[in-house]
Amino acid sequence: MQQHTPLNNSTILSVFIARVFLFTPFMTVAGCIPILMEEWGIGAAKVSSIVSSFYFAYAFSLLGFSWLGDRIGAKRTVLLSACATVFAGAAFAVFAEDFMSSLILYGLIGLCQGGVYGPLIMLFRENVPSDRLGSAIGWLIASTSIGYAASIALTGLFVGISGWRMAFMATGLLPIAGTAILLVAVKQLPNTVHPRTSDTGFWRQIRQNRPARQLIAAYTCHNWELLGMWTWAPALIAASFVMSGETTTVASGWSAQVVTALHLGGAIAAYAMGRLSDRVGRRSVLIWVAAIAAGFSFGIGWFVTFAPYLIAGLAIVYSFFAIGDSPVLSTAMAERVEPGSLGAMLAARSLIGFIVGAASPAVVGWLIDTLRAGQASETVVWGSGFAILGLGGLLAVFFAFRLPK
Repeated sequence: MQQHTPLNNSTILSVFIARVFLFTPFMTVAGCIPILMEEWGIGAAKVSSIVSSFYFAYAFSLLGFSWLGDRIGAKRTVLLSACATVFAGAAFAVFAEDFMSSLILYGLIGLCQGGVYGPLIMLFRENVPSDRLGSAIGWLIASTSIGYAASIALTGLFVGISGWRMAFMATGLLPIAGTAILLVAVKQLPNTVHPRTSDTGFWRQIRQNRPARQLIAAYTCHNWELLGMWTWAPALIAASFVMSGETTTVASGWSAQVVTALHLGGAIAAYAMGRLSDRVGRRSVLIWVAAIAAGFSFGIGWFVTFAPYLIAGLAIVYSFFAIGDSPVLSTAMAERVEPGSLGAMLAARSLIGFIVGAASPAVVGWLIDTLRAGQASETVVWGSGFAILGLGGLLAVFFAFRLPK
């Protein structure tokens, strides 16, 4: 039986806080979309390509760092990624000033971030018993949502005070604090390199581990819906405020505050669903949470002309379910895969999931531009844009049903 070095509550809390600071750049550009479109004179497809560049780079980062975790150990990989994020975030903060520089430097942050996700799941798997693993990974995923909330809140605050330039600066430099906290938090944990066995190996797991294949497919569809929602929910909320008579700048500020609450709700969902899955099983939670999120994807955009506070409330509930299956998918994968192959399987899952997910914001942006060029109503524009995300949610339900009971 696998032996675990106990991961105490103070260490989990320290990792939680560290990841909040490390993830502050994640929502910066999404929170600035209306302002950047106006000040840089670019369309929805072009500005969303900056976000997509981040997610594409993040996909390859997840691949590389998860693969590296099998070779040099999860702990060393986590620390390498965190230190690299410090330099990338600082470069974005200081030098990103137009479309091309932001496209490159925002992508560079994504390229450095992958080691504070997959390898941390591996580190938790090594140090947490199975009956607490869902809750522990729930905390891990919740810190992501809190980081996003901090990112969008700081973005909205500094856009209102001094514009997008200061928002880039503030969110790009905070990973320095996150890395310092993480270095201290994991210092006492062992760095384990699992031995290679006859059951170890990516291709062997892919051929023989059917539940793992279903989980990779479900995660991919989940990412399509989630990353698209995270990118375009701030713009949807801002559009609703603009239609109610607010200026673009004021609407962006209100949107940022609402999206802060949206991500805080996502953090609660991540912990709650992770803990619930410890009690009632991974499969049941995955099916119901994905089904409810898909329903919101198909519906929320059609309400854009309604009161902005209604849109805000719907978006917060939407986010709760869209993020709720994240810790469950990760926990199920960690339990279903042999430890010596977990890094490789997480790498494959991340690469496929984030490449597909990275395309989602750009596809929604393209559809919005196309419908507006055809003079479609704003209701049709936003309703159709978010309905595209719902297709991923429906497929996530399908693959969850195919998991063993």
